[in-house]
Amino acid sequence: MSSTKNDRALSRGDIAALVGFCIAGAVIAMYFTVYSIIRIIELAGGQQVPVAVEFLGDSVDLPLSTGGTIAVALESGTITAPQLPLIAIVPGIIAQVVQIITVVVVVACLILLARMTIGGRIFGRGRTALVATAGITGLLGFAAVRFFDNMLANATVARLTDNAIDNAVITVEPFTFILGAFVVALITTVFSIGDRLQKDTEGLV
Repeated sequence: MSSTKNDRALSRGDIAALVGFCIAGAVIAMYFTVYSIIRIIELAGGQQVPVAVEFLGDSVDLPLSTGGTIAVALESGTITAPQLPLIAIVPGIIAQVVQIITVVVVVACLILLARMTIGGRIFGRGRTALVATAGITGLLGFAAVRFFDNMLANATVARLTDNAIDNAVITVEPFTFILGAFVVALITTVFSIGDRLQKDTEGLV
């Protein structure tokens, strides 16, 4: 005897948690969107723009209250550019646009996944596709944001110092990227296997 009832009822607590997750996701997407729009306006103005910069561990002399100085390795900092060059403004704006798209797509996919789960069915081909889309978009999107932000920082430092400071080259942390790719692949595989097991279980009912 087979059953066509594939969904399972969730408890009120589970539904409330998922609804809360959806609301939190929408708030996060709105926050990042507003922040990125403000940053785009700031970059487009091109004047007195704070820019986060990474360095190659150069030493600087830090003054002491008792007199004298102590050498400190400089790895990162924020500089304020009186006037940003166009070669810095363009990648900076691209980074913010990519960030908006990435966050909105990831949050939208997870909200859709949560809404589908409220129906009682956790696994399915559509759900696996949503998980994969969210994971891949987040992985590539934030790597691209990092890439363009580095272009902004390097171009700013090069213009302000006339290439007198050798700041960090354009980089994307390989370990973080590999770890993120592994997590995305693992979650996608789990959902894919869960979908097959659920179908097999339903066929035996």
